[in-house]
Amino acid sequence: MKMVYSFDEGDGKNRKLLGGKGAGLCEMTQLKLPVPPGFTITTEVCKAYYQNNKNLPKTLWPEVKKNIAKLERKTGKKWNSKENPLLVSVRSGAAISMPGMMDTILNLGLNDTTVEALTKKTSNPRFAWDSYRRFVQLFGKVVFGVNDKKFDAILENAKNKQGVHLDSDLNEQSLREVVSQYKDICQKHTGQPFPSNPDDQLLLAIKAVFNSWMGERAVVYREKNHVTKDIADGTAVNVVAMVFGNMGNDSATGVVFTRNPGDGTNKIFGEYLVNAQGEDVVAGVRTPKPVDEMKNEMPKSYELLLKTCRNLERHYKEPQDIEFTVERGKFYLLQTRSAKMNAAGMIKTSVDMVKEKLITKERALLRLQADQLEQLLHKTIDYEKAKGSKKAAKGIAASPGAASGIAVFDVKQAVAMGENGAKVILVREETKPEDVPAFFASVGILTSRGGKTSHAAVVARGMGKPCIVGCSELKINQDAKMATVGDITIRQGDQITIDGSQGDVYLGDIPTIEPQITDNFKTILEWAKKAKKIGIRANADTPDAAQLARRYGAEGIGLCRTERMFNASDRLGLFVKLIMAKSVDERKQHLEKLQELQKSDFIQILKAMEGYKVTIRLLDPPLHEFLPNPEELINKIHKLEKQGNTQEIEELKVILARAKELAEINPMMGHRGVRVGITYPEIYEMQIRAVFEAGAELAKQKINAYPQIMIPQVGSITELNHIRQIYEKVKAEVESKYGLKLKINFGTMLEVVRACLTSGELASTAEFFSFGTNDLTQAVFSYSREDVEGKFLPEYMEKEILERNPFQTVDVNGVGSLVKIAISNGRALKPGLEIGVCGEHGGDPNSIKFFHGAGVSYVSASPHRIPIAIVAAAQAAILNKSKPKAKAKKSHK
Repeated sequence: MKMVYSFDEGDGKNRKLLGGKGAGLCEMTQLKLPVPPGFTITTEVCKAYYQNNKNLPKTLWPEVKKNIAKLERKTGKKWNSKENPLLVSVRSGAAISMPGMMDTILNLGLNDTTVEALTKKTSNPRFAWDSYRRFVQLFGKVVFGVNDKKFDAILENAKNKQGVHLDSDLNEQSLREVVSQYKDICQKHTGQPFPSNPDDQLLLAIKAVFNSWMGERAVVYREKNHVTKDIADGTAVNVVAMVFGNMGNDSATGVVFTRNPGDGTNKIFGEYLVNAQGEDVVAGVRTPKPVDEMKNEMPKSYELLLKTCRNLERHYKEPQDIEFTVERGKFYLLQTRSAKMNAAGMIKTSVDMVKEKLITKERALLRLQADQLEQLLHKTIDYEKAKGSKKAAKGIAASPGAASGIAVFDVKQAVAMGENGAKVILVREETKPEDVPAFFASVGILTSRGGKTSHAAVVARGMGKPCIVGCSELKINQDAKMATVGDITIRQGDQITIDGSQGDVYLGDIPTIEPQITDNFKTILEWAKKAKKIGIRANADTPDAAQLARRYGAEGIGLCRTERMFNASDRLGLFVKLIMAKSVDERKQHLEKLQELQKSDFIQILKAMEGYKVTIRLLDPPLHEFLPNPEELINKIHKLEKQGNTQEIEELKVILARAKELAEINPMMGHRGVRVGITYPEIYEMQIRAVFEAGAELAKQKINAYPQIMIPQVGSITELNHIRQIYEKVKAEVESKYGLKLKINFGTMLEVVRACLTSGELASTAEFFSFGTNDLTQAVFSYSREDVEGKFLPEYMEKEILERNPFQTVDVNGVGSLVKIAISNGRALKPGLEIGVCGEHGGDPNSIKFFHGAGVSYVSASPHRIPIAIVAAAQAAILNKSKPKAKAKKSHK
């Protein structure tokens, strides 16, 4: 197995082997772009490292040394030379971009001898010792795990001692002292002198990059972004000859996007720093300059940068995120990768690149991350109502959207509070990769340092979370957990609002506006609607939800949950009385009142979805769910007994007795759904009548309503036929009452395993099927969702017992097999049988791709996920079309 590839020989298309960074460097080198020479150690070595108890393969080092010799020949420099030393950077790079997730070391190869050689070669002692200082700090942090704060304290002390404010103002003598103190910190931490041999340094650095693959922030990023082993399995290591942006005022480093990642505008967007190295820009230690200023400061390099951006976009057919360095006026490319953009940027660039004839409509749809589109449905500040609000500070608008929450200055506390349901705004001087877990737990991020390409900005944009950076007027005291702006103090726990679109920080909770779908988004949705093959319906239980879903492009309602209508304040009391009734006649009195209320709801929902089917599911939960919890009732009775309130006590005792009578050990598999309809037929009869009468009244008004009645929890044909008899009786009575014929389909949910296995029988009575994948998943795994998600499921995913949460993404092997059996058996009897999906999986892009392949007629999702489902369905159709079709076998007749 070849373990190391130089940039001029690696396959730029093989991202899984070389990682995205390595593949990009190989491809740019072979395109004759100005890339420093280097080589990539493959992801296979990373896998071998972990398989071998964190030991590198013995044959790796000879290959590395051979490639170091190649670098010496290409650069004219020598490894560990006393005259012209070769220095390298060591960078990670997985198959997909994981910005800030893994560790990089710069200036490797420096020691007390080579730093003097670098000084002589460049005639710039300050530069040489600044590079050495950076190397020791990065090496100490990445390889030895020394806390950054220890290095920061020494650097701050050196600046105070010399009387300067910027790192770049430190003189040679100060830097020599800093390096010495940095090495002392490392020696105290490890008990060993700081390694001076470049071979030892490189070996330790390679191991450190591999170790970072299983570091907390990398693992959390992969978990949260569903990066499975088939997507990225291990990191590559890229060893690149150093080029220096910190050699003086004719040198610089920067990060640039070929298009604006915030809104997709076709104009380069980014920042640079003169006399700096890459981590200064990314870490946000210094506030950089907008890249436009480079046109005046370094005109030749700026022109080359523009040309490179255009060439890379044309080559990759995707906006690029580029890192570059200018060393003494010479321009170098250090990396290119597909730019991570928020949803607005992705939508605009998709539409623009089609107009520019750079890509096709199909590619424009495929490049979108369907889940990311939810960002466009986020709130923004209501600027009219915010006019009188107190603006505390202004920073750089780094990631759009608005968020209100409590200010939290501590990362661990932010994680804990966010996971407990608090809305948290993470407030930091700057963020580092190890802070990423707090990003997931927070609703927004605010930093006092950094620019639009700093760590906080890039990660927040990728997550679609509002973010403000470089808010320099905000003086943050991390230890005291407070910040001051002039005479304003923000303490931990105070409510603040951030506007990531404008960069404004407000005190208090500011009103927001619901988002609007842009013209570009509408264009994408139109393209997606034409490309998709399956229908997209909504899970909606109210007229408002139905209208919202229709606005977002829903083609009907796949699940209208009637029990949610009973939970409204004007109905719950009635429904409780129904449950408490001692006779059928008494129940019917309450049902008559509920029928009118349900009929009114159905009329409004059917009007909102005029022209489309509305699938109305009859009562599903067990009756005891509508009664108070027995423990709460007992506690209330005890309190009332102390007060001597006898009348209310007796009433509560009656309810308690009924609650205990209805209580179940395992309600999920108990007296619910069709079982309630059979034992209390008057409830289902009322609901069926309400649907038919709503349909009849709308028919009289010439409104095209298409209600469908769906029975939950069916496990046998006899159950379904029993309810069908009630349906037929009510149908005849309502048609006679209104003097018209009504076509209201009668179908069943498939959420019981037996129903899936006997779907051929059910199809003889049912006119449609709809998979209830939530309950079906519970049944297949024998999991109670409410229990497992809060207990062992996270650990199962961490230990890779499960790749994904099966309640979010459909389990293809188990649940998926039942889905395929049910579809096959049902359509064997009725070839045109309508089959839908109404569980939460109907809004999950990965699940939609499976359902498309399985042959469902439609999926149903919550209103806010309708655009996501439309795009995911289009992507599934395009991908399915592009699959090579199997050749037909020749007949041997």
